Amino acid sequence: MPGFAMVVRMPDNTVDPSGNTEAFRAFTQSTPQEPPAASKTPLIIGAAAVAIVLIALIAWLALG
Repeated sequence: MPGFAMVVRMPDNTVDPSGNTEAFRAFTQSTPQEPPAASKTPLIIGAAAVAIVLIALIAWLALG
């Protein structure tokens, strides 16, 4: 029959983690992922700013 699509049932190839003991153990014993560490960039910028201010203060006191 031209003009009609042939409909075929797709196979059910899904994997059930409880169907295999090893897969089930891996599924239940999976460790939760740790959240990403916070960025240290603001800390570095703040420390650099404090160092610059201290150096400028020491230079001003020494030369003033």
